[in-house]
Amino acid sequence: MSFLIPQPGTLLSHDIDDYPEGIVLPVDKPYRWTSADVIRKIKWKAIRHFGKKNLKVGHAGTLDPLATGVLLVCIGNACKRAQELQDHDKEYIARIRFGATTPSYDLEKEVDRRFPYEHISADAVRTALPAFLGDQEQVAPLFSAKSVDGVRAYELARKLYKAHLAHPGSDRESRFDAAALETLHRSRIVISELELLAFYPAGSVGPVPGTVDPRVASSPSSEVSHASARIHVADTSALGLPEAVIRIACSKGTYIRAFARDLGESLGSGAHLSGLIRSRSGDFCVQDALSLEQALSLFDSLPGK
Repeated sequence: MSFLIPQPGTLLSHDIDDYPEGIVLPVDKPYRWTSADVIRKIKWKAIRHFGKKNLKVGHAGTLDPLATGVLLVCIGNACKRAQELQDHDKEYIARIRFGATTPSYDLEKEVDRRFPYEHISADAVRTALPAFLGDQEQVAPLFSAKSVDGVRAYELARKLYKAHLAHPGSDRESRFDAAALETLHRSRIVISELELLAFYPAGSVGPVPGTVDPRVASSPSSEVSHASARIHVADTSALGLPEAVIRIACSKGTYIRAFARDLGESLGSGAHLSGLIRSRSGDFCVQDALSLEQALSLFDSLPGK
């Protein structure tokens, strides 16, 4: 028997033993929520629902706060298969903004450097993409969950970044970047597909009809918005920079923020993520995922019902 994958509107039994292989919830993670925020919210509801204080709840692969899309939440014995689920290939829809970088390579940090971008066009991006296909080494972003000698990279990043802010200047800025590169090890990844879905020239606004626009992230409802308050979002839209929307199919462990960094460098500029959707994780697609509200409603049935 395989684990249960509930459909919207399903009412779960109050006996976790009715699900011997556990439960997997494909959740469309809300914008500005951490993966841990989602787990805490669902775990609290699940523990109350099943009446089991030591109930295991976890996820099969973290997703950045400013990304939305498929987050696989494992409950009960399904946690034993979390690594198996995490090992599956992923697909992302990334919006990449050229001409500026941030220390986090996305909008969690403010712009730290500006670069020329007048030469970047749809044809230039399309021509650059094939070089990123296949097996390769990738340096993870310093602001990431990657473990470095038993310490999360983002913990090191915060210390370095605070020191940088306390002592601003070009020399300190250079040392901050060098520390980032020296701290992280390279990982082997595979990018199997790259497709340019849309390109917005400098100064243009609005999505191209028929394409997914990651900037239009699902806004948390009033019920769940408290989790987003501490997540900073820089606004780089007023800079009028060119952007590309790219579909990326890749192996586990691929950092799309690092891909944005590398793509910008390959084009003789800089770049950062301005939006990201995990559109697929293994066989789970975002169009079939549960909203957080739908996931929580699975545990709303009364005992004995």
